[in-house]
Amino acid sequence: MAHPSKELTLVVFKPDAVQRGIIGEITARFERAGLKIVGAKMLQPSADHYYHHYETIGKLISRRGQKAFDSIANFMQSGPVIALVLEGVEAVGLVRKLTGATEPKAALPGTIRGDYAHTSFAHADKFDVGVPNLIHASSDPEEAKAEIAHWFSESEIFDYETAHDKFTQPLK
Repeated sequence: MAHPSKELTLVVFKPDAVQRGIIGEITARFERAGLKIVGAKMLQPSADHYYHHYETIGKLISRRGQKAFDSIANFMQSGPVIALVLEGVEAVGLVRKLTGATEPKAALPGTIRGDYAHTSFAHADKFDVGVPNLIHASSDPEEAKAEIAHWFSESEIFDYETAHDKFTQPLK
């Protein structure tokens, strides 16, 4: 698992990111920021998998209602996704900052959503579809732990040292 001074977080490239062929560009942004990929896979999860992810862990129905859950669950099942586990210093917050606001229309230029997406919640609601916002990123460290355990087995998470690691560890 993660080095004691580092944190793990989950990133899921949604079907729109996979279908647009921009996974490499976005992954490079995470790596350039000093995050390390410690788990990766492509899959097409079931409705039950997404229910556990978005409601059991994320409480989406509780927070935003059944319609919001149905929209995102249908959208997420529209194609394969790529799940990554990233490791780094304060990884959850860093990934959230790099990703930008959940609503692409509100995401600042320079963020992933600000540079690669533009749809508003209102537009998605008008057509009763999920917002194509490219990425799911864990909200906080506790959610990240639960999501990673849901998407990955322990044997699918790797521990290795990168050149960047030696510069982010406490001096001895």
